[in-house]
Amino acid sequence: MLRLFRIEYHKLIHNKSARVITAVYFILISLMSLLASIKFNFGDFSFRLADQGIFNFPFIWHFNTWIAALLKMFLAIVIVSMMANEYTHRTLKQNLIDGLSKREFVLSKFITVFVFAAVSTAFIFIVSLILGLIFSDYTEFGIIFRDLEYVFAYFLKLLAFFSFCLFLGVLVKRSAFALGFLLIWWIIEWAIYGIMVSKLPDNSDLPAQVVQFFPLMSMQNLIIEPFTRFNAVQSAATQLGAEFTKTYNVTLFKIAIVSVWTFLFNYWSLVILKKRDL
Repeated sequence: MLRLFRIEYHKLIHNKSARVITAVYFILISLMSLLASIKFNFGDFSFRLADQGIFNFPFIWHFNTWIAALLKMFLAIVIVSMMANEYTHRTLKQNLIDGLSKREFVLSKFITVFVFAAVSTAFIFIVSLILGLIFSDYTEFGIIFRDLEYVFAYFLKLLAFFSFCLFLGVLVKRSAFALGFLLIWWIIEWAIYGIMVSKLPDNSDLPAQVVQFFPLMSMQNLIIEPFTRFNAVQSAATQLGAEFTKTYNVTLFKIAIVSVWTFLFNYWSLVILKKRDL
């Protein structure tokens, strides 16, 4: 496996676009955290987002992983381009000529995807831990490391999403078309959900039950938006007669769905390569 990773590392390290986009991704995560900790003064009124409890343990694990996941498209571009370049520069064919099997080729790409997800997860873990230790009102050991399932969910979400991007890169061959297909698929999933909601009674949970098995929706459901967990938001909703019934937990059922999709995307990538005349 180390040999396969070295092959992919050599390709990426000499790809200037991949280096720049990856750097931008990690810089943006750092900047978001920095902006949240800056105090803004408006005359006699001062405001700092960090004072609103977003960096309190254990809530920070939920909040930061959800925010960081919004930026995953930056690394998706790298993943898709990585696969598209194999066709453009004919390195895929050269790797096979040099003795690399198609199974090993797909495995090398999956290892790269795994490393991207793992490094990103380690980075968000370290950033969140530092911010929490600085700004959290609760620093007891048991509280700090509670809700770490969100960190694992973040890793799995990235792994599944990048595997989907890899599959699209294998299927379409061109990075622009692959990213366009990704956008179209996202629209299709939401369109199906919208049609079902409009056709069924308001109290029906069938649309949510169905779309939770869709690839992008299942990834999204791993980490539910954290804003409605704020006490202020829930209090305001109660005063308005509204009630939040969301389940914020990372359940084994959600993990299982995303894990199956991750396996299928990599398996289908291998099937396509085996059947395709390169």
